[in-house]
Amino acid sequence: MDFLELAKARYSCKKFSDKTVETAKLEQVLEAGRLAPTAKNNQPQHIYVLETKDSLEIADKITPCRYNAPTVLAIAYDTGNVFEYPGGKYNSGAEDAAIVATHIVLAAKAVGLDTCWVNYFDPDKAHELLKLPDNEAVTIFIDIGYADADAKPLPPHDSRKPLSETVTYR
Repeated sequence: MDFLELAKARYSCKKFSDKTVETAKLEQVLEAGRLAPTAKNNQPQHIYVLETKDSLEIADKITPCRYNAPTVLAIAYDTGNVFEYPGGKYNSGAEDAAIVATHIVLAAKAVGLDTCWVNYFDPDKAHELLKLPDNEAVTIFIDIGYADADAKPLPPHDSRKPLSETVTYR
C-alpha cells in the first residue's frame, strides 16, 4: 500500500477486539516512533507501554477512551530536553511527542493494527497515576490493537476540506 492509501485507511478505532498485539508488531511500531524526527534530534519522547491488567486499569482511570484496546501507549516527553523557540513562549515538547505518535499510528496501520489517538484526559492525573518522573509530561495516549469485526470509522472520517481551504501559496 502506498503512503496516501495508508493515510486514507487509518482511522480512529473506537471498538477493539480482544486479540493481543504480537510483540514483533509492537516492536516495529515502537521502532517507527523511535525513528521519528524531533526538534534538534533531541528525542525527548518516552513511551510507556500499558498492556498488563493492572496498567490497563490505570489507563481506564485516566481516560474513558480505551475502547477495549489490549495495549495503550502513553507518550510523554522530557520537559528538560526540548528545543526552546526564540522568544521563549513555546518549546517543541508536545509537537515532538505528536510527531512520534503520528509515526506510530501510521506504522501500526502498515502492520495491520488499528489505533485511536486519545487526548481526552487530565495530564496531571495521568502524571500522578502513571507515576512519571517530575521532568516528564504525558501528552497523548494511543490505543492499539485489532479492530473488532464490526468496527468502522466514524461518519466524519472521510470528510476533508479541499486543499484550497487549508493551503495558501505565497
